[in-house]
Amino acid sequence: MIFTIAAREWRSLFSSPLAWTLLAVAQGLLAWIFLLLVQDFRHLQGRLVGLENAPGVTDLVAAPLFRVAAWGLLILTPLLTMRLFSEERRARTLDLLFSAPIGAPAMVFGKYLGVLGFLWATVVLAGLMPLALGFGTSLDFGKWFAGLLGLALLAASFAAAGLYLSTLTAQPVVAATTTLGLLLALWIMDAASAGQEKASNLFAYLSPARHCDALLLGLFNSTDMAYYLLFSALFLGLAIRRLDDMRLRD
Repeated sequence: MIFTIAAREWRSLFSSPLAWTLLAVAQGLLAWIFLLLVQDFRHLQGRLVGLENAPGVTDLVAAPLFRVAAWGLLILTPLLTMRLFSEERRARTLDLLFSAPIGAPAMVFGKYLGVLGFLWATVVLAGLMPLALGFGTSLDFGKWFAGLLGLALLAASFAAAGLYLSTLTAQPVVAATTTLGLLLALWIMDAASAGQEKASNLFAYLSPARHCDALLLGLFNSTDMAYYLLFSALFLGLAIRRLDDMRLRD
């Protein structure tokens, strides 16, 4: 049942003009930035020759591109998750799901996997751009994979938060605005903690930016993996509890 709901959500996204427009705009902007980064790398390449531990194409092209893609996910995810449950509530089709022999976990994970598949497709397309440089340059595939993994985990955590917030309102715009506000607040916690001492470690840990940056640098750390898993599990659990409460009230 989970995969049936996920496939339904996947088809719904790919039949939506909004999703195609967002995908086209995101990939177009990333492609433009990618070409600018490649051009800058070509200009710097002559100066880097002979330098010890000089940064390569992975550091100067792939990593900056993935950082821009991370900001893109922060904006893209609320627009894709805003309708997951809020649209069902507004159209009063959520009651039909409640009357069917489908548990809240199946509904949540089905819709989650559907939107996550779309986001991961966007991540893969972004990752193919620097991968193409591997045919003519010495691309560090370890760092490239770490950056791609960081974006995938970031998308998973953002999607979980957006899904939960879409269960709280029947207005998709409100869900999108709330999701964007929450994700942006969490993202800038890392910068906000710079001038503090005691609370700085806590704020830095709560910020997705800190954990994403580590992976973009090619640093695999179990703490970063645990953060994204716990972040996603928390919001998915809250979404399941929210749906159970709504079903009991109805």
